[in-house]
Amino acid sequence: MHKQVLYSIQSPYRQPMDIIGFRFGKGEKAMCVVGAMRGNEIQQMYVCSRLVSRLKELEREGSICNGKEIMIIPCVNYYSMNIGKRFWTMDNTDINRMFPGYDMGETTQRIADGLFREIQGFTYGVQLASFYQQGDFLPHVKLMETGFTNHDDMTDFGLPYAFVRTPRPYDTTTLNYNWQVWGTKAFSLYTNATDNIDESSAKIAVDAIIRFMVRRGIVRASVNSGNLTEIIGEKRLVQIHSPISGICKSYVKTGDELRSGDLLCEISDPLEGDVISKIFSPINGTVFFRYNRPLEFEKSVLYKIIKL
Repeated sequence: MHKQVLYSIQSPYRQPMDIIGFRFGKGEKAMCVVGAMRGNEIQQMYVCSRLVSRLKELEREGSICNGKEIMIIPCVNYYSMNIGKRFWTMDNTDINRMFPGYDMGETTQRIADGLFREIQGFTYGVQLASFYQQGDFLPHVKLMETGFTNHDDMTDFGLPYAFVRTPRPYDTTTLNYNWQVWGTKAFSLYTNATDNIDESSAKIAVDAIIRFMVRRGIVRASVNSGNLTEIIGEKRLVQIHSPISGICKSYVKTGDELRSGDLLCEISDPLEGDVISKIFSPINGTVFFRYNRPLEFEKSVLYKIIKL
């Protein structure tokens, strides 16, 4: 393993912010994994740290395939992480909306540029991404449809679900999109947490990445075969919105199989305690996402269900 500073930015008030990468093996740039780019992505950094530990063991055993190089970058934005802020500390901008970057631009544009210069040229790229919505969701891999990556590649992660997403205009400045445009087959991998550590889904993510590298001839390792992956599009996801604000008591969890008419949750008045709304599943399907805060707001997304 070779640990190195990939990019460093000076600060007048704090120590320099160094983006640190861990290299394993030598040769062709085979695989790059990027973790936390936002200050609340604790789980994403943790998954990368477990991946670094696993790769150290494989390297000691001589299990990194000859002529293959792997790069792991656990954290890009620990300035924000140190103060518990999701976006950049000074101007609240999102590094993952600044790619491919600009070396003479704003701070986050310079960070994106410095990082992107170091991670271009890898055959495969994985970003440990996070949802903008608060809630629990099934671990899955997602591909942004740019025409540069084969959908079937996602099945090598061995996760139950893989999503193909049509990019919106604002997606053109994300890491995943630009990785693909510059020739890297890029995927986003989601676990079941963001600002806290979920050991179970972290292990699922590490195993999925190792499994992908085994199947792509990058490492040799013993790993379970995983799941038969179902590739689905966005149209298969049905969103359930709250009709009213209140205290939400959920009766289902992610992964539950539903029949049309099953009770999903009850919403009660936060002051008087009376049940003011009951929400039922409109379809047969599987709970993919569940809002996990007790207080919810009118029109907010409570569930996303994979339609059968």
